[in-house]
Amino acid sequence: MRRLDPHETWAAVAAGALLVDTRTDRQRAVQGELPGAIVIDRTVLEWRLDPGSASRIPEATDPDRQIVVVCRQGFSSSLAAASLRAIGLHRATDLAGGVEAWLAAGLPTTTAPADIRE
Repeated sequence: MRRLDPHETWAAVAAGALLVDTRTDRQRAVQGELPGAIVIDRTVLEWRLDPGSASRIPEATDPDRQIVVVCRQGFSSSLAAASLRAIGLHRATDLAGGVEAWLAAGLPTTTAPADIRE
């Protein structure tokens, strides 16, 4: 799996990729929200993103859509992306270095309420 750097992630989202934030409420409160991200708890990630699941989110209808998973440091997101690939989402990847790398690259955060999907 080819992981994306922060600027590649920004460009992928601009091109239509689904940005999925798996950080905890506390981590997001400290680091900020990512513009355009959908927040999905790691424990339900596969069900919410599998186009064949009755529990999927409305945006998860195309198995060819690129999905970029984000966590705090880029460790759990790489495992999550691998799990998504295992269920057939072959374009799933993650942000190498996580939100810490995003912030270090000077990319924006927002204070708008998070788009949390349960």
